[in-house]
Formats: sequence, structure tokens, C-alpha cells
Amino acid sequence: MTKLVSTNPAENYSIVGEVDISTDKEIADKVMQANQAKTFWKELGVKGRIELLEPIRDEFKDRTEEIANLISKETGKVISESKSEVVRYIEELTWFLDNGPRALKDTVTLDDETSFHRIVYEPYGVAASIAPWNFPFGMSIWGIFPNLIAGNPVVFKISKECVLVGKLIEKIILNHSLPTGVFSEVYGAGDVGKKLTESDIDLIWFTGSTEVGKSLYKTAADKFIKVVLEMGGSNPCVVFDDIDIEKAALVIFGGRFRHCGQVCSALKRLIVHEKVVDKLTLALRKIVERQKVGNPLDTKSDLGSLINKHQQIVIKSQLQDALDKGAEIVAQTKLSKDLKGAFFPPTLLSHITPDMKVWHEEVFGPIFPIITFKTEREAIDLANDTDYGLGARVMSEDIKRAERVASKIDAGSITLNYEANFLACDPFGGYKNSGIGRERGIHGLQELCQVKVIQNSK
Repeated sequence: MTKLVSTNPAENYSIVGEVDISTDKEIADKVMQANQAKTFWKELGVKGRIELLEPIRDEFKDRTEEIANLISKETGKVISESKSEVVRYIEELTWFLDNGPRALKDTVTLDDETSFHRIVYEPYGVAASIAPWNFPFGMSIWGIFPNLIAGNPVVFKISKECVLVGKLIEKIILNHSLPTGVFSEVYGAGDVGKKLTESDIDLIWFTGSTEVGKSLYKTAADKFIKVVLEMGGSNPCVVFDDIDIEKAALVIFGGRFRHCGQVCSALKRLIVHEKVVDKLTLALRKIVERQKVGNPLDTKSDLGSLINKHQQIVIKSQLQDALDKGAEIVAQTKLSKDLKGAFFPPTLLSHITPDMKVWHEEVFGPIFPIITFKTEREAIDLANDTDYGLGARVMSEDIKRAERVASKIDAGSITLNYEANFLACDPFGGYKNSGIGRERGIHGLQELCQVKVIQNSK
């Protein structure tokens, strides 16, 4: 049987482990079992489903350290961020479990003297759920558990970059007495995901690149089934001239460089009023230059590595394109010569023009282009100058102005000033090439359901 080998991008691609690539027969068998389970899982009801899922959440809690260490080894994410990921998404799972009954209870639309009308939320059926590598635990939680709570059996595939995290998640889930077929997992590269989504399924849930998401949308169109797609982002951060520079710099740095910038909802374009660009650039430069890039399992490391060699090559190409077209490096973290693997230094760029890849492509790595504006209208136009619309940040002490600008930016989630919370109660998703549908929140749970109206005369 062919193996899928997992390597550590921060230790010169040393082997972490391996799993068997799923065969066509295994994929077909798991989809068949999921279809056989869907009637029972639906009729069990939301409270009955949650009762079976809660012990899984508890085991995740007990194994937080184990999961976090594996995330760091497979993805190059520093251990503090890996632990934060596990803790945070267990909290989100708890929210899903606690609020599932409220989200999926019948909604009364009319109750008068002659009739009673209500909305019933019913599962679609079998969900093919495909999660990315950048938050391997967190995106697995999003892709698996809201579907299970809604009543959709799940056949799950995690990215080939972090199959051991996926294997551990599968082991933990199957430690608990879920009915056969309610949850299963397949392993492999994109071809395995393609075979899964072309199988007898009823819904595609996907988080990943826009290119793959659009391909899956075409697959779903041919099958005429539901999709929930969360794809790329190129989030702008608009900074006006009345902001607290030092406070803003810390928020902006974290918003861009967490997990070496490999976050779909990271800030990726910094749009600064010309009056404060020098001060903000200097403040960011000081932060960038004091970062320690190193072994992700070393608690002294601020940042780890990129996910793989390919991503390193892509980021280098995007940087070189900018430099060739006139961009200038205004700050860059120094890397130790002893580092071997997919490392890349956090980099600030000025003199940005719209034809540069760092402006019009999604940059999934630690490069931050800075561009200036004079007027509010110009800032809005620059923010919207992208094919993406996942999120944005607007920073101004004038809250009315911040709200006004936010209302004109085409994005699914917009944060004002220093707010940093990213909560399970809030729906998440994007405009334009950033996706279709919403995850999380009451709306996200209902997104995974058919809406049926039942009308009854009195």
C-alpha cells in the first residue's frame, strides 16, 4: 500500500511519520457506510448527537499537549501558537455543542387563529469535509463537528501536509462509540479529495485555496449539491492618522505575522495615511527586527518555519517580483545560518505598486507591503482593490469614520481598532473569491441544513 510521508519543515524535512494513502475502494466503502448511517444519525436528534460528541471534546482537552506538539512538528508553527490553537478550537467546539440545540430548533414563522407555520432544519446528508494545513486541528473542528451536530455524517480529509494530526483526530473520535459510518477519514493528496467529492455525497465543506475551491464548486454544480467554501484572502488594514502608533503596531504585527503569515484571514496589505506612515513603519521595524525565528518546539522562538519547500519558493518569487518592480525592504528579521528547512524572514516592503504580486496575489507568508493614502475615498478604493474579500481591519480613533469606512469595504469580517477576538458565535466567510457560505455561529450551523417549512391549519 502506498504511503504518505509527513516531514518536519523546520528540521530540514526530517520524517515525522507516515500513513497509508486511501484506495479508491476505501473511499467508496466509507462513503457507502456514511450513507447507510445518515437516517439513524438524523433521527437521533440534535440533543442525542451532542450527547455522543461531548466525550470526544473532553478527550481533546486531555490530550492538548500531544496534539499541539504534533502540529508544531508537522507544520513548523511555534509551540505557543499550536497550544493556543488547540485550546481555542476546543472552546469553539464547546460553543457548537452548547448552542446546537438553539441553532437547530424549529423557528415559528406564523402562529395565528387559523394556522401554524414553522421552519425545520434538517441535515443534507453525507458531507465530504476537506481541511487545510495551517490550522490542522482548528479547521478539522470546523469541518467535522458542526456537520455532525447538524446531522450530516462526515467523510473527512485533512491536508497531506499534516496527516499525523489527522490520524490522531481520527483515533480520538473513534475512541468513542459513534455509530458506524457517522465519521470516517481518508488520506492522500488532491486526487483523493477529488475522488471523495465525486462520490455519492450531499454536501462539500472546504477550506483552502481559491483555485481548489473553484474546482470543487464546479464538481458540486455538476452534482447539484450544497457547498460551503472558505478560500483565500488578502485582508487590508487601513490606518488613519489619529491612531495610537505603538499600540497599533503590536496589533498589526500580530495580525500579519502569526504562523509566519500563513493564515487566510491575516492582514496582508497595510494601507496607511501618509502623515503617519514613517512613524508606523519605524514601530513595526523595531518589532520585526527583534523577532527570533527558530525551532518551533523551542519556547524562546517567536516564529517557526513555512509549511514546506514549495511555499518557500513561492514567497521568494513574490518578493523578488516586488523588488524587480521597485519595492524596497524597510525591515527584515535576521535568520540564523544554522536554520535548515522552510524558513523565511518576516519582511516589510515600501514603494508598492498595484502591478506587484505582493499586492494583487494572496501572499501566504511573512511579507507585508505598505502603501499610503491621502483621502478616505482613496483608502477605501485601495482596500477593495483585490479579488478577495475575507476580512479587513480599520484603525481610527474617530469611530464614526471607522464604521463608515468598514461599511464600504467588501469583506465578510471587519475589525475596528484594537479588537482581537475571533469568536465562535460570529459567522465567518468571505465576499468575491474568498468563498461561499458561512461557518460558525448560529448561521453557520443552519448553513449545513436543509430548510423545510411545515404548515398546519388549526
